[in-house]
Amino acid sequence: MLHQERHLELEARPEDIWAILSRFMHIDDFAPQVVSVDALTVGTDGIGSKRRCHFANGTSLVEEVTDWQVNRGYTVRLSHMAMPLHEAQAAIAITPLSTSRSRVTWSMDFGMKYGPIGWLMGQTLLKVMIGRVLADNLSALAAKVRPDPDAQTQTA
Repeated sequence: MLHQERHLELEARPEDIWAILSRFMHIDDFAPQVVSVDALTVGTDGIGSKRRCHFANGTSLVEEVTDWQVNRGYTVRLSHMAMPLHEAQAAIAITPLSTSRSRVTWSMDFGMKYGPIGWLMGQTLLKVMIGRVLADNLSALAAKVRPDPDAQTQTA
């Protein structure tokens, strides 16, 4: 499995960040490449919840929650992807740093199709693309949580 992650420190309490992230069926409210979401389950969001995310480039994928920790984050398993992956999961984790500051870590672990050629493609092209998407998502989340651009620090 290949791994990519990005971190962002925000002047926000975990509860404030969670108020946005826990609206699982509404990631399109802040993720810049997600143009719409289809809720594939009904009821309270949590383990087992599924959504289909439609992207600006015309592709889509399904995400199913496999771990849900209130005010701490969640993990999703990805399926029905246009990318050359045989498996993938993404996680968002919120770590309190002080009473008013938190670190958000957004990561993705993925296994490539096509053997060694796929692995090489994953290490070169896909890791770069995924890193960019994660960073853009974090920046958009920061703008949604706290519109002050000086209140954030991004690290790799």
